[in-house]
Amino acid sequence: MKKVLSLVLALLLVCGLVACGTDSQSSSSDTSSTSSATGESSQAEESSEASEESSEASEESSEEASTEETTGTDEPFKLGILAPAVTHGWVSGVAYFAQERCEQLQEEGVLEYNLLTSSNAEEMTDQIDQLKTWGAQAVVAYPQWEGMEDPIQSLIDEGIPVVNFDIVIDAEGVYHVAGDNEGMGSACAEYIVDKIGETGTVVMLNVPSSGSVSELRQKGFEEKIAEIAPDMNVITYATEFTREAGLNDSSDVLAANAQIDAVFSMDDETSIGVLQAIEEAGRTDIKVVTGGGGMQEYFNMMPENEDIWIQSALYSPSMIEDAVDMAVSIMQGEEVEQEKIIPTTVVDRENVEEFLDESAPY
Repeated sequence: MKKVLSLVLALLLVCGLVACGTDSQSSSSDTSSTSSATGESSQAEESSEASEESSEASEESSEEASTEETTGTDEPFKLGILAPAVTHGWVSGVAYFAQERCEQLQEEGVLEYNLLTSSNAEEMTDQIDQLKTWGAQAVVAYPQWEGMEDPIQSLIDEGIPVVNFDIVIDAEGVYHVAGDNEGMGSACAEYIVDKIGETGTVVMLNVPSSGSVSELRQKGFEEKIAEIAPDMNVITYATEFTREAGLNDSSDVLAANAQIDAVFSMDDETSIGVLQAIEEAGRTDIKVVTGGGGMQEYFNMMPENEDIWIQSALYSPSMIEDAVDMAVSIMQGEEVEQEKIIPTTVVDRENVEEFLDESAPY
């Protein structure tokens, strides 16, 4: 009997130990599971934070790269501007609008600029050397003086891009921004024929000293007249782009020709002189006087004179801003067309109100 009791007690003791071991393992397993879950959660949070930081860093890097790509450099570009030292007329507006655009770009941190004006070819040539020493990375040039081909070519040969403005110049690799001078001549021919018909006498005042500008305007005029009014009588005289020359030369022309139906003048300044000569001579036969350039003083004369159709075929001197922008694009490494031609706009008393601007310098 004692043996039986001892055996029962021993079995009960073994069962108790087994039960305790199971509870301990279960508790240890729960603790291990909780610890593991906590660790995984912590790792996930750290991974998420790292991912967010990486994403933010990537965005910042992308923004910086985008900014660098837009400006092309951390330092502003250095742009040289060469223009004639003229204080009146269309040419004076060129320097004004060039400086206005460069000031805007300088405020934006895009460029530094050095605008130099000259009175002759020798002075402009010296200024080219100054711009090289200054470190110009591109040059916008309005080479109104003869003999500027070689100095301009020297810039290009040294790897400094040149955007030539208005006048055509024989230099290899030069960029060009200009008004449509040939188109201006063509537009004036069409205007005159529209007002006086296909026959009559037209005085053409060309300006040989202006080089390609006058040559192209004359070419456009003569070709269009030959096309639409082959029987028109065209008489050619030389003058200059000033009102004084327009007055003096037109006075001689009027004295030599008893009948004139229209005057093809290529410039608004010249045309102001032409109109003064007509008034002083008391002539009533002239029905059309054309011009070119877009001068505000000339615009204001259009509605005041109902006996003569006063016209201007123009492109504004503000197109120098296109030349500045082209130079900036070149310095930024963008692909740029070698030539940009600004279309012609015709203004007379019927639409002049759209072009009046009291703040314009020209």
